[in-house]
Amino acid sequence: MTIIQLKPKKDESLLRFHPWVFSGAINKILLDPHYPFDAPQEGDLVCVKSSEGKIMGVGHYQIGSIAVRMLEFFVSELPENFWEQRITSAYNLRESVGLVSSENNTYRLIHGEGDFLPGLVIDVYANTAVIQAHSIGMHLQRLQIAEAVIKVVPGVENVYYKSDDTLPFKATIEGDRVGYLIQTQTAMPDEFWAKENDLYFRIDWLKGQKTGFFVDQRENRALLERYARGRDVLNMFCYSGGFSVYALRGGAHLVHSVDVSEKAIALVRDNVHYNFPTQTNHEAYAQEAFSFMSNIRDKYDLIILDPPAFAKHRDAIHNALRGYQRINAKAIEQIRKGGILFTFSCSQAIDKDMFRRAVFSAAAQVGRKVRILHQLHQPQDHPINIYHPEGEYLKGLVLYVE
Repeated sequence: MTIIQLKPKKDESLLRFHPWVFSGAINKILLDPHYPFDAPQEGDLVCVKSSEGKIMGVGHYQIGSIAVRMLEFFVSELPENFWEQRITSAYNLRESVGLVSSENNTYRLIHGEGDFLPGLVIDVYANTAVIQAHSIGMHLQRLQIAEAVIKVVPGVENVYYKSDDTLPFKATIEGDRVGYLIQTQTAMPDEFWAKENDLYFRIDWLKGQKTGFFVDQRENRALLERYARGRDVLNMFCYSGGFSVYALRGGAHLVHSVDVSEKAIALVRDNVHYNFPTQTNHEAYAQEAFSFMSNIRDKYDLIILDPPAFAKHRDAIHNALRGYQRINAKAIEQIRKGGILFTFSCSQAIDKDMFRRAVFSAAAQVGRKVRILHQLHQPQDHPINIYHPEGEYLKGLVLYVE
């Protein structure tokens, strides 16, 4: 195995179990004498050593600022049943906190660094697991991962691979990025409904965003249901309408869902009709967010702002914060007196303090009295590795606007 030797004192983060080795920390690369290339290839398993030669662990090598994503610490090779061990540990966590139940067959099984498998995401929808690789190392080992999922997770019979938008753009990639890795049943997306808290959602893992559904908002949707009774609700950036469906079950007076995508609007209409076939108090609009919100003064007393990531990398932070400030100012300005605002950021580059300051600036700009009722974050199946605080990507606030 190729050895990555670090510069002096660059092992300190690994001693604290941080899972990333940055390229600037590398002193030299010692190739295995039987290795056929003159440099490590992206996705290779490598052994990381300190400057003194101490074994720090094993990880996937990649080209870029993050040079190694650590899989195991203080060993020189991975155990033979490594994938089964890690996936079993992750499944046991989900089962122990009650996420696997008759009311809920939709959950995240693997959440990257949060489950000590950096570069890997797996969501479960009833009998199908959907895998996304965010590194070449995970892409190369996708078949072993799929086999381990089938072996470990009760009821999962199909494994679909969806990494067309998540693998490094410049990488040379062999093998398909999309398709079934294991298929024992036909489960086409237009026929498939997954259950979350006894509500049903159509999952399109072929063409939908992420793995087909935003599993990370489950607990926040349930909280919104508690506030919805008798209110006029606006769900901006609604995608498949998760918040809208929960608001309807919570007894909302009316619910309007807005997304710029016609496909998303078709999906939310399907989800609403499936759960509430006789409802007459929901409408969905395919329209750009700022255009729709330009003239909604006093029309709604509960607004949800759950936009896509405004900052997908650190270079975009400034513009992202301006975007969050602008859209929150519009909502705070136009919501009815006594209204409730659920507002979110899923941008990993924006930390919770940045987001809170952006919302504070929006409130100050408008000049209304605003109080924080809840500070929200990602749920139990999106755990944060205590040694990797960067994994806290979802931030939310519930505001009361006088």
